[in-house]
Amino acid sequence: MSRIDDLIKQLCPAGVPFKALGEVGTIRRGKRFVKSDVVDAGAPCIHYGEIYTQYGISASESFSFLSREHASRLRSASHGDVIIASAGETVEDIGKAVAWHGNEDVVIHDACYAFRSPLDYKYVAHILQTDAFRDQARPLISSSKISSISTQNLAKVFIPVPPLDVQREVVSILDSFASLEAELRGNLEAELHARRRQHAFYRD
Repeated sequence: MSRIDDLIKQLCPAGVPFKALGEVGTIRRGKRFVKSDVVDAGAPCIHYGEIYTQYGISASESFSFLSREHASRLRSASHGDVIIASAGETVEDIGKAVAWHGNEDVVIHDACYAFRSPLDYKYVAHILQTDAFRDQARPLISSSKISSISTQNLAKVFIPVPPLDVQREVVSILDSFASLEAELRGNLEAELHARRRQHAFYRD
């Protein structure tokens, strides 16, 4: 039996409760800005498209910035918030999430939501990547040229809400797998690069 099983048995003898996102936290939409607004330095910002291409499960620094003056008119996520993509080219894009643990607030695009709750924010970000979340969200997504989910519909999706000790243990295990995966990927890429150089040497 794993430590998670032990904790659940100890802390949740009746089973892990499921609650709607709107029941356990608040969901706040960002405000629109465009790529031409992005500058080299200033207030950190996250455009919804970057969530798919630039970010992993958590972040403390942004890849893009807005002028401080412009940022002051927009909406931001704070340390401990989960930034959720609310739109994308495919249904599978919806719900991709980043747990923000930066010391500075980060401006979010209007195709993003900031979810704030007492839950472990990295736990929430992990849960939003599961098939169980996607299966619930799929019927609630509107699709045309761009797929999107409304604040009201996102709030209806249920997630498991175990005690914080269980949430943190889940995060610890998943983070260790992510670190191992990154290490293996780095080693494989280095090995592949070496083999390509060797191949080029003998080919030449």
